[in-house]
Amino acid sequence: MPRMSKKRKEEWSFFLNNRNRITYNELCRRCIHGCKQSFRATIVACPKYYSKRRKKPE
Repeated sequence: MPRMSKKRKEEWSFFLNNRNRITYNELCRRCIHGCKQSFRATIVACPKYYSKRRKKPE
């Protein structure tokens, strides 16, 4: 696996874990949409995420 350039490492620094790998939030890992959030962020609301247990509007 090639190393990240200095510029790319600075751009992705919020997503990098201690092993310098890009890591997403637990909810975002299973999501099919491209709006991924960092594992460091606390998700308050995601407009594209729907829980299987949610009540569907009628």
